[in-house]
Amino acid sequence: MTEDNSVPQLGQIVRVIKGREQDQYAIIIEVIDDRFVLLADGEKRKYDRPKKKNVNHIEETAYISSEVRKSLLETNRVSNGKLRFALAKYAKEVVTDLEKGDGHDV
Repeated sequence: MTEDNSVPQLGQIVRVIKGREQDQYAIIIEVIDDRFVLLADGEKRKYDRPKKKNVNHIEETAYISSEVRKSLLETNRVSNGKLRFALAKYAKEVVTDLEKGDGHDV
């Protein structure tokens, strides 16, 4: 992971690569500074109790949830349901993309 050209963004889905929640996905709900972000998933990590994480301990995906980002920018808040929905939508799209590469009959 190169931290020089990747800047964490609100609503971006990331995979935790170090720590107790390793290999789990979460959404950036706040960028504290160039080293730390706050993560939540709406389930284990609710919006009101986010996890402060070093950006070197996460792997950013190219996926940014527009619903979560819009909510955070407009109201500085997001519902836990919206976080769960965004993660489920991302998981569905990743699975769909993997199945497309599998070769299916049309």
